[in-house]
Amino acid sequence: MNTLGLIGGMSWVSTRTYYEHLNRLVQASRGAQASAPLLIESLDYTSLARLSTKADWDRAGQVLVASARRLEQAGAGTLVIASNAMHKVYDTVASAVTIPIIHIAETVGVRMASDKVSRAALIGSRNVMVDDFYRERLVAHDIELLPPALETVDTLDRIIYDELVQGKATRQAERELKTIIVNLERQGAEAIVLGCTELEMVVDVDANVLPIYDCTRIHCEAAAAWILGDAKAK
Repeated sequence: MNTLGLIGGMSWVSTRTYYEHLNRLVQASRGAQASAPLLIESLDYTSLARLSTKADWDRAGQVLVASARRLEQAGAGTLVIASNAMHKVYDTVASAVTIPIIHIAETVGVRMASDKVSRAALIGSRNVMVDDFYRERLVAHDIELLPPALETVDTLDRIIYDELVQGKATRQAERELKTIIVNLERQGAEAIVLGCTELEMVVDVDANVLPIYDCTRIHCEAAAAWILGDAKAK
């Protein structure tokens, strides 16, 4: 199997989810005793959460560049950034290493296009929902995205940063997410893109009113395919 490099710590809850998904996928393919060959660098999220200014993102980009280079030097053959939001600096990081980095939104766009989804709603942290870096990857696959409502953005940002990244999953958050998804269905969404790794803590991905495209799970499936030597994995 091939060795994957994982840039994690954004948050530790997200990294735990990636680790579990990757190992379960490898185990399902290679047998009960198998585990995924991984190199993991867990960054301190203290200075990487809720970034807003260009200076903030430039600094974050250099933090991830340094991490990517260390993982490449340690022997990783491909990298994964274990965070939806931090893909805002994907291009900066990808240009700083010689090995591929699997882009989370690209894997989701390919999957949704294959399923012929034409209209969806993207939910996640503020920068994922509002900025172009994530949305444009999905739109490139002919997927129309509903415009984000400010009230929904504020609610999700609060739940993600005040609760989920700290490992807290409350019934209230579950109810709020269910209401958000029902309202998005009423607005015409055919599917929901779960653009935050921690949201699966309060969203039932496999049993909902709409199809849920869990970006973390799809990202891990692409990464596991690469680990297992699938030449089609990207």
